[in-house]
Amino acid sequence: MPRHSVEHTGARIAHARKIRRLTQRELADLSHVSYSTITKVEQGIMPASPSVIGALARALSVPVSDLNGQPYLDELRHDQLDGLINPIREALNIYDLGADPDLAPRPVEELEADADRLCAMVRATNIKQVAAELPSLIHEATNRAHTSGTTRTWQLLASTYRTAYDVTTKLGYPDLCTVALDRMDWAAQRASDPVLGGMRQYLRALAYLRASDYKTGKRLVGLGMSTLEQAEHGRVLDVVTGQLHLGAAVLAGRDKDKETAEGHLAEAARIAKRTGPAERVYWLSFGPTNVGVHRVSVLAELDLYPEAVRQAEDTAIPDDWPPSRLAHHHAEVARAQMWTGQTDAAFKSLLIARKLAPQQTRYHPTVRETYAGLDAARRQMPNSFTNYGSWLGM
Repeated sequence: MPRHSVEHTGARIAHARKIRRLTQRELADLSHVSYSTITKVEQGIMPASPSVIGALARALSVPVSDLNGQPYLDELRHDQLDGLINPIREALNIYDLGADPDLAPRPVEELEADADRLCAMVRATNIKQVAAELPSLIHEATNRAHTSGTTRTWQLLASTYRTAYDVTTKLGYPDLCTVALDRMDWAAQRASDPVLGGMRQYLRALAYLRASDYKTGKRLVGLGMSTLEQAEHGRVLDVVTGQLHLGAAVLAGRDKDKETAEGHLAEAARIAKRTGPAERVYWLSFGPTNVGVHRVSVLAELDLYPEAVRQAEDTAIPDDWPPSRLAHHHAEVARAQMWTGQTDAAFKSLLIARKLAPQQTRYHPTVRETYAGLDAARRQMPNSFTNYGSWLGM
């Protein structure tokens, strides 16, 4: 399906529906989304929530990315990010070719430091610089892993693949992030590292969350938990286990399963009390703060928007929390504020997200849907609101 940045999600839904030769009522019956919601979403009067987009994508047999318009190619070209994707794709494709005789990789210590630096830059939302530097690091790490064949070098290679997943996810390339996860699994198996394997299943579950396949996502969380049973007990295991519970909570929330979501949040909170803040353990940002912001996410996924706003107000976030995670949090808070009629507060949250992580925020589908919802009330919004829409390409 062709993507046009000037179209809103509702227009893309209408286009897909007409290709399938379905009426709005027929789509409502297939998707279990109300007729009135579909009508308002297609007209651009109402924003589409992630659960609505997912239900309609399943009913129309199209990827979620087709309906939300990812990747946002015009904006990527404007930011000169589109040209950085193909080198990452090429680097992921040489995983099984063995050592390149024309490449002399740096010592493993230097490569590990570089991989760690790129992970930190992703959390600081320097996506463009990471995307530019990542392909050469993947090439070097691939060469070093095939030459040395040690657990350490395979772990290093798995780390570069995880960064490729982070970058491609943030820029809206779900097909490529799936490839990166497959490569991460391939390297993790050669490293015989169950923690890496469990974390890969967590990231894979998030990919299925974005694709609105909640059943498969839940199964992947279970598989991740089983994989972690082989790992040594300790703080690292606790952190990855806790993060799996948080992922499971969001999946259950999106699936409107409140009891299961609350159970996973409670278990994550119990683990977080033991681990404390753990932002540098596999760069997962786990800890009491992350449990709090995930509780906001879950409440929003359950359509309990007033409760989500109150939870956000009660959640204290440290000043040094990772900008990427904090910007994502403000985007989710903005959505909850919009649905409770707090338009000024919602726009302020979007502005905070932009200030914290401009590249990430620009390519965040939740930001775009929230902006579309606020657009219906723009007569009451400040002049800077229109400027924000121009920046998004909307």
